[in-house]
Amino acid sequence: MKTAPITSEKCFEDFQSSFVELQEVIEEINLRGIDPHREQHLIRSFELTHELALKTMTEYFRQQGRPPYSGSRDVTIDAFDEEIIDDGKGWLDMIIGRIKATSIYTEDVQHEMRDNIMKYYIHLFENFEVNMKNKLNL
Repeated sequence: MKTAPITSEKCFEDFQSSFVELQEVIEEINLRGIDPHREQHLIRSFELTHELALKTMTEYFRQQGRPPYSGSRDVTIDAFDEEIIDDGKGWLDMIIGRIKATSIYTEDVQHEMRDNIMKYYIHLFENFEVNMKNKLNL
């Protein structure tokens, strides 16, 4: 059985599904408050959404014939240059935040990540979604 090739449209669809889940987690936190379980769910959902956004960008550029990227920073810079994202610094901050939020860092870093997701990063994803829809003519 052959599998369909991965397309930027499919990657974007996966991103959108993950983004909806992230929005639902944030809504639940806003309604019920934060606890360690919800905070971990928020961070995991954010990480998946971010990873799928990067995968969408990478696949979009691959379909345009660009060479493979060496990391998330490079694809983020190209996405900013191509106006897929409108806040390059914010997206680079997301990458740094994900690195800092590993389990070896303090609880304060986890809380800072939670706050950044809910107040800042969520809006970067919203803008990405709009811009990517336009690029893909959806």
